[in-house]
Amino acid sequence: MKVLALPGPSPSRGRFLARGAASGRAARAPGRGAPTMAAAPALARVPARQHYRVQLRFVTEEQLFSTGPLLLSNPTTLRLEVHPAGEEADATVTDADGVCVFKCSLTRDTECCCVGQESILITLGYNSALLKFESPAELSAFANTLKRCRREKKEYSAFSQRTEEASAAQYFQFYGCLSQQQNMMQDFVRTATYHKAILQNHTDFRDKMLVKSNHLSDKITVLPGKIEEISLPEAVDVIISEPMGYMLFNERMLESYLHSKKWLKANGRMFPTFSDIHLAPFSDEQLYTEHHSRANFWYQQCFYGVNLSSLRGAAVDEYFRQPIVDTFDIRILMAQTVKYTVNFMDAEEADLHRVEIPFVFQMAQSGLIHGLAFWFDVAFVGSLVTVWLSTAPTEPLTHWYQVRCLLQTPLFAKEGETLSGKVLFVANKRQSYDIQIVALVNQTGFRSGNTLDLKNPFFRFP
Repeated sequence: MKVLALPGPSPSRGRFLARGAASGRAARAPGRGAPTMAAAPALARVPARQHYRVQLRFVTEEQLFSTGPLLLSNPTTLRLEVHPAGEEADATVTDADGVCVFKCSLTRDTECCCVGQESILITLGYNSALLKFESPAELSAFANTLKRCRREKKEYSAFSQRTEEASAAQYFQFYGCLSQQQNMMQDFVRTATYHKAILQNHTDFRDKMLVKSNHLSDKITVLPGKIEEISLPEAVDVIISEPMGYMLFNERMLESYLHSKKWLKANGRMFPTFSDIHLAPFSDEQLYTEHHSRANFWYQQCFYGVNLSSLRGAAVDEYFRQPIVDTFDIRILMAQTVKYTVNFMDAEEADLHRVEIPFVFQMAQSGLIHGLAFWFDVAFVGSLVTVWLSTAPTEPLTHWYQVRCLLQTPLFAKEGETLSGKVLFVANKRQSYDIQIVALVNQTGFRSGNTLDLKNPFFRFP
């Protein structure tokens, strides 16, 4: 059976690698049993140099059009190193002493063709280089890299169409750091829950292997590249990834996760399977005042002789556009949560371009409503059990924390009154969302709202 492991905030949450991994101890979801021990992490793979063992022959134009076979006159095994770099890649062939015997850039203008099942012919001007790989699988991996480099500019992938180039470069550079991978892997709740979901649904993974350090290179094929751009030889039984970002949707890796379903068998499984995003009104005078005070710097009328006070209003607007990433005591919540579900088995990529969440809250206490609090849970639905990963404030803290969005103007509501409105997520090309919140106290008609930039959150934790 075949397992497709994707990167995620992945990751990833391009890379066809796992932003998710599995290690640590199993996590506990709300009311779903005590934690158990688990083991062994698998580090998320990042785009890197590719290495192959090849045999090389240079071919002239005259030899190319001759009727004889293209035999390798010198069958010495050499080392081919490919360094992907955006839309291009550098290919270098060296001998046993490390001396370069052939080097070229692989671009969209590179002329090439496969010769048999293990060889490829690359043409450079009037000469060509015939590379013979050790196996069809290695040729396929090299051809995938070459295919990406030769892609015409107008043939943008789904990922490229929705993402600014600068944003993508920053994203992959960030998650290419081992320190960031370590930060996610050491998130006990996150990593152990994946481990638990796999082990407790072992029948879904039986005979499917999780690579080189585990002596599984002959069973696992790593295909570097974005899932929107690579090709698989066959459909898979299970897709596993960790594509969740802050407020679930940030980084837009969920769309890559949904895109990967084109490789899933009809009866295949997705881990995670669905997600619930929760929201509730909160009251926090200290947070609201603190956020306002951040703009007090701009009150200064003589900052090295310059009057900054005219910028104070713009500063307040900018700070209030920042979602606040932190954690809090659940006693600040003023009503039962509203839940919005995204079923990854059914949802399409386009469904996440614009997500509207209507809400109606029955106020459980009187007071000022300063904003809405958000968190999410994801479920791994297997053949044997369903395992939950929760980022709720009542559960052990994760690296996702919780997120709070302030209203520009607080609303007063009494116990028993209703607060209604909607939260609108509109996707942008910066791998994130613009958030619009509209809220109304039905009994009084008082209304407030805010527009926030999920790409630029304020991290309010030590």
